[in-house]
Amino acid sequence: MNLFSLNCRGLGNPDVVGRLRNLIRREAPIVLFLCETKLSDSEMRKVRMLIDGYDGMEVDSVGRSGGLALLWQKGVHCVLRSMSVHYMDFDLEIGEASWRVNGFYGWPAVQDRHLSWQQLRLLAAEDTRPWLCIGDFNEILFSHEMKGGERPHWQMNNFRSAANDCGLRDVVLEGYPFTFDNGQVGADNRQCRLDRAMVTDNWLDIYPYARVKHLTQKWSDHTPLKLVLDGREGHVARRSRPFQFEQLRVGEEGCEEVIRRVWECKWEDLPETTNQCAIELRKWKNINLGKIVKTLDKKRRRLRVLDEGDRSSSAVAERKKLVKEIAQLLRDEEVLWRQRSRALWLKEGDKNTKFFHRQATQRKQKNHITKLIDAEGQEWVGNEAVAAVANSYFVELFAPSEPHDFDDVLTGVEGRVTTRMNALLGCEYREEEVLEDLNQMHPLKSPGPNGMNALFY
Repeated sequence: MNLFSLNCRGLGNPDVVGRLRNLIRREAPIVLFLCETKLSDSEMRKVRMLIDGYDGMEVDSVGRSGGLALLWQKGVHCVLRSMSVHYMDFDLEIGEASWRVNGFYGWPAVQDRHLSWQQLRLLAAEDTRPWLCIGDFNEILFSHEMKGGERPHWQMNNFRSAANDCGLRDVVLEGYPFTFDNGQVGADNRQCRLDRAMVTDNWLDIYPYARVKHLTQKWSDHTPLKLVLDGREGHVARRSRPFQFEQLRVGEEGCEEVIRRVWECKWEDLPETTNQCAIELRKWKNINLGKIVKTLDKKRRRLRVLDEGDRSSSAVAERKKLVKEIAQLLRDEEVLWRQRSRALWLKEGDKNTKFFHRQATQRKQKNHITKLIDAEGQEWVGNEAVAAVANSYFVELFAPSEPHDFDDVLTGVEGRVTTRMNALLGCEYREEEVLEDLNQMHPLKSPGPNGMNALFY
């Protein structure tokens, strides 16, 4: 599934509308945000009617500048929150996930740019739910996001400050880093990253493998922005996850008994015993531990019902039991995420599960390999292709070199050993010459007083 954003620089040309339709047919985005349509809402509605399978809403252009539209596939639950000439804010539901999507168009004029950041802060203050803000911000965050020319630092600082205040961060980018090209040549050419997708951390919790891709620009000076919700290209069915011993098993009633029972069976060898132990522990976990998060949600809902109900003796007793169970589940959740995050320098009891969750998500994103480049410089994507390139590399790295013609090497070694033995026996060298020669052979180890121990290092 993917979402698109495009500064289309006007949709009054039938050829441009045809290219837009081809793009939608080819990519089938679930949501498409368009800015600078340069059309009134009625004109944009006619364009939308030419695109099969999509609903949407439009914002009037101001004369022949501006104009916004948000399109979504029929069947996708999309509800308008608010909109203006610079943004369209919607609630979106995809499967079991629910979050905000905001198509944003920043003020083009530099002197009005502060209004963009003011608007962002107002939108962020409305809700703390997972939030995606995608579109043309008309500004860059860092100087390396511009090729040719320079950007005043205060402009970038204002954008960074607004993004930090709103808790927004960039989705991982793949491909060419710039989205806008002024079309000039030579020293007059300017390229920069004006279009981007920014999200909150709780949005990344839902889509940890999200990726942004800049497509080839064909009919606008802005690149189409493609946000892939699951960026694992060429994803194939997952192989079974290897068994990992969870720390929260320690001290759990029944765990020790499972392990003891397996080891008393006296399997043929150690690997077979440990494998069988893993199998039995996995079965035991599925029966006894379950899914902590779902259990927590269920018990919290029940606790909410009890809090809003009467205070009968049975309800009070059930509530006390639920509070204890929730406290234990929270401890288990903390230990689980602590192990996942590898933040082992923290002690149990900090109850900073949110931090552990962020660490684990960040490590998952960092460790995920989306592509590899082989020795010939060819790029490979997809699980099978990446695995083949990695396997080929390590096979070549660790394969024996199978050298030939050992005679010359052994003859040289034999000659040097004979020379040194003769020297030690007083046949050729003086003692100081022998010690100096031996020290050159073994610079990391000084020979003893008579130099003999140097031969045995």
